[in-house]
Amino acid sequence: MSAVIKLYGVDRCHKTQYYKTFLGTRNLDYEFLDVEANTDYAEELRNLYENRKLNFPTITIGTKKLRNPSDKDLQKWIDKLL
Repeated sequence: MSAVIKLYGVDRCHKTQYYKTFLGTRNLDYEFLDVEANTDYAEELRNLYENRKLNFPTITIGTKKLRNPSDKDLQKWIDKLL
């Protein structure tokens, strides 16, 4: 079974929208967790960071956490983990 991709962000954020497109155009299954619309998702994101800030967009691939990654970095981890 391959790793699960999660995208933490908010709909109004242009970077979040960018990553949705990036993942979608590659036909990758991912879960979008809107941290503004859902307090459970916000709490899940806070728990990923020691400072407990809502650092979005954040993408997780399994246990790997990527904060606002470059295309190259994101693709590298997708290739490595999926």
